[in-house]
Amino acid sequence: MGKCPVCNQWNTMVEEKVQSQKTERHALGSDQQRTRKKPQKIQSISSDEEKRITTKMEEVNRVLGGGVVPGSLVLIGGDPGIGKSTLLLQLSAQIAMKDLNVLYISGEESEKQTKLRAERLVVDQSELYIMAETNLEYVIDAIEDTNPAFVVIDSIQTVYHDAVTSAPGSVSQVRECTSALMKVAKTKGIPIFIVGHVTKEGNIAGPRLLEHMVDTVLYFEGERHHSFRILRSVKNRFGSTHEMGIFEMKEEGLVEVSNPSEIFLEERSQGVAGSTVVASLEGTRPLLVEIQALISPTQFGHSRRMSTGLDHNRVPLLMAVLEKRAGLLLQNQDAYVKVAGGVKLDEPAIDLAVAISIASSFKDQPTRPDDVFIGEVGLTGEVRRVARIEQRVNEAQKLGFKRIILPSNNLGTLKAPDGVELVGVSSVQEALKETLE
Repeated sequence: MGKCPVCNQWNTMVEEKVQSQKTERHALGSDQQRTRKKPQKIQSISSDEEKRITTKMEEVNRVLGGGVVPGSLVLIGGDPGIGKSTLLLQLSAQIAMKDLNVLYISGEESEKQTKLRAERLVVDQSELYIMAETNLEYVIDAIEDTNPAFVVIDSIQTVYHDAVTSAPGSVSQVRECTSALMKVAKTKGIPIFIVGHVTKEGNIAGPRLLEHMVDTVLYFEGERHHSFRILRSVKNRFGSTHEMGIFEMKEEGLVEVSNPSEIFLEERSQGVAGSTVVASLEGTRPLLVEIQALISPTQFGHSRRMSTGLDHNRVPLLMAVLEKRAGLLLQNQDAYVKVAGGVKLDEPAIDLAVAISIASSFKDQPTRPDDVFIGEVGLTGEVRRVARIEQRVNEAQKLGFKRIILPSNNLGTLKAPDGVELVGVSSVQEALKETLE
């Protein structure tokens, strides 16, 4: 206010902040929890790894790097209704089966709602504790009382700290609550999984600092109208990043898919132009996926280049290489390229498969149905070497493919599996001669 209503003077109002009278024993940096530490020599620090907590879901164990690490803080995000709460409730039940106390904190559902979901998933372990709470102090009190081996916070946007005056879900609330939970996880050695809401762009809501603070960031992806879900690791301090686990949503919950390559290829059309198979790598797992291309004459002055499941800049780049190095007139053609199955591929080893599928659709000549393509394509038309070629070749051999087109520089000491022919190519022109001529 500019004018005081009592003394009628101008600019005499002074703002005074009143501190909350509630206890702040859990506030980060309080005197009761502040301990003085001294630097240690790196040789004197023990590097013995703590035993991880493994679950019955091998897909989850691999994405986490071998299991749940004690004292880790894991952030999992995904679209609403994709199955985050279902996945974490199933994990909680599996860990509770090991006679370990598990605490599931729900800020969005009541205890009865969580119980109904647990009954649908056939979850009924005596060591699983359910609590509906959003006050961070009460949450930490519950952790101290139950002394759990595994904690789930669903979700971090609903939890609030009394010492912060802003509303739950705000930047300051999310930052302070995550800091307090991180301190609990590190001091007590308890793994804590927190659920994060996502924005309409698909990123985790809140400050980007949230992803820097936690040890592991997982994204749970998938189309709501399809049954398959993908758990993807984008940050992991205890294992490989860009690992991927695939699940199928059923009535009894999420069921892991042991052979995703077979699932992605089961509906592949035989003898159709524009379809190729690539042996991609997701983290440490080889994955065979179908790439489809449709080339049609443009009806307008400017041709269209559209892609789904891969970088949209990759398609015009590879079309320019095909036009310049292989003599294909593609400038007056519309191009639509898709990775079948809803998978997103971002590694360079898929270049050759994309280029061959574009050329196959343009010439209207199908490739052999038992061919697999591996290789990175350069701007001069050369096919460059890729990493972990043995794993890719072995995965293709398991699914019955007979011929693999790969970079000639990868042949070296590579031994062909039984019943598989390895064809080395050094340029896109050679690859086109081997497959379409």
